Amino acid sequence: MAISKKIINGLIKTIQNLYLSDDIPWMIGYSGGKDSTAALQLVWIAIEGLPERQRVKPIHIMNTDTLVESPVVSKWVERSLDSMRKAAKEKKLPFVPEKLIPEYNNTFWVNLLGRGYPFPRKKLRWCTDRLKIQPVNKFVKEQIAEHGEIILVIGTRKAESARRAKTMAYYEKKRVRELLSPSSTMANELVFSPLEDWTDDDVWIFLMQYRNPWGYSNTDLLTLYRGATADNECPLMVEKGLPSCGKSRFGCWVCTMVEKDKSMEAMIANDDEKAWMTPLLEFRNRFGDETNDRGRRSFRKMKGNLQGTYKQLHHGPYLKYWREKWLEELLEIQKDINENGPEEFANLELITIPELRCIRRIWVFDKHEFEDSLPGIYKKVTGKKFDDPEWVGSEAFRKEEWDILEEVVNEAVNDLYSGEEMLFEMVYSLIDIENQATSLNKRKGITESLENCIRKTFYKNEEDATQYYMDRVIRKKDLGGKYNSLALDGRYDYLNEENEDEDEDAIE
Repeated sequence: MAISKKIINGLIKTIQNLYLSDDIPWMIGYSGGKDSTAALQLVWIAIEGLPERQRVKPIHIMNTDTLVESPVVSKWVERSLDSMRKAAKEKKLPFVPEKLIPEYNNTFWVNLLGRGYPFPRKKLRWCTDRLKIQPVNKFVKEQIAEHGEIILVIGTRKAESARRAKTMAYYEKKRVRELLSPSSTMANELVFSPLEDWTDDDVWIFLMQYRNPWGYSNTDLLTLYRGATADNECPLMVEKGLPSCGKSRFGCWVCTMVEKDKSMEAMIANDDEKAWMTPLLEFRNRFGDETNDRGRRSFRKMKGNLQGTYKQLHHGPYLKYWREKWLEELLEIQKDINENGPEEFANLELITIPELRCIRRIWVFDKHEFEDSLPGIYKKVTGKKFDDPEWVGSEAFRKEEWDILEEVVNEAVNDLYSGEEMLFEMVYSLIDIENQATSLNKRKGITESLENCIRKTFYKNEEDATQYYMDRVIRKKDLGGKYNSLALDGRYDYLNEENEDEDEDAIE
């Protein structure tokens, strides 16, 4: 299908009729990319063409800010939303821009730097649900609870991929009303995809031929996409097989689901004014280094349990050293951009204060790292005192006591307990469990907590833990119980290492 004025006018009329057919409120997903912009623009033009008395049904424009979006794209979206608010107010249109963010306790940095989750990968994609899906679902559920039903307008297209085409065709057969498909994830949510049969070129032709109705620049959007392609070109209506601007990926700058962030690389290569983003790219490549990742993680899972295959243990969360190191690097990059980057990014936050507060509480209360190192790291980098007015922590043990304890334990290991790599963690955890129970006057369950701590840390080192795990598996096998047969399989291949992280349960 080649896009034409007739097709556009027909779609606009269809949207108007659909909007007026009931009292169900609308929601539009808007990322700032070409597809969501085109879908929103179609709806906006259609609604603006209605008499004012008919524009009564609210249309929520949902933008999900993961807090780790590409700074350039994030700034673009922020300004676009501001333009929408202004235009909607001036033209008396029912559009309501909504900026959705994940809960601070569940952001990318809180999970990676706080809890120590391994960076996302194909078989451990913990980020999408937490950062994007949950904030949207929460908002949608609130609207459904209030109105009973909602219509979600999205810019998805069959031409995006074979998988997307198959999925859309499946739900197309299940349509409960003309043009409205049931949601695959949520009851009482109907989905409308006005661009479902469009190609990349159709999208760009529409955006170039129809002025952006909220006063933003579609030409600048094209420039943004062009800058994110390796050859700095975005051909339209060209021969089959030639590149298109549709393949540029805009998303989280921390994304490790791709081997290389080619879009950011292209932005930097194509525009000297974006060279300030180079440290972001380099930092992403460092913590997303698959080759060296295993050695940066504990040989136990988050809860301290052991899992393994191919006669080796699966590694779990990042060790204290790496979590602190990466936090310091992140703050240093943020400070450098604020001070030396473009003026419009002088207040850029790569990590927010609420996230830092959450990380602090995880380190101190969950991981028993009573050193409370985060305020010191923050002050070292920024020169400012860390602001945390609601902090209620024990003052009995802090960095000085931590350093003394570490020195004493290291001396004991060197003199008496050679190779006892887990001794320091066991000691500081036991001390902190007792201290927390005393300071908070919560003695219930203290014995169980102390016992669990010992079970998690009684291993001498990883070799000792591996032998313990293998002996346990063999014992289960010999007794006729259920056991992990892969643990006894010695045919290890490096490619099988990815099996460590088959699902999110493996994190814990």
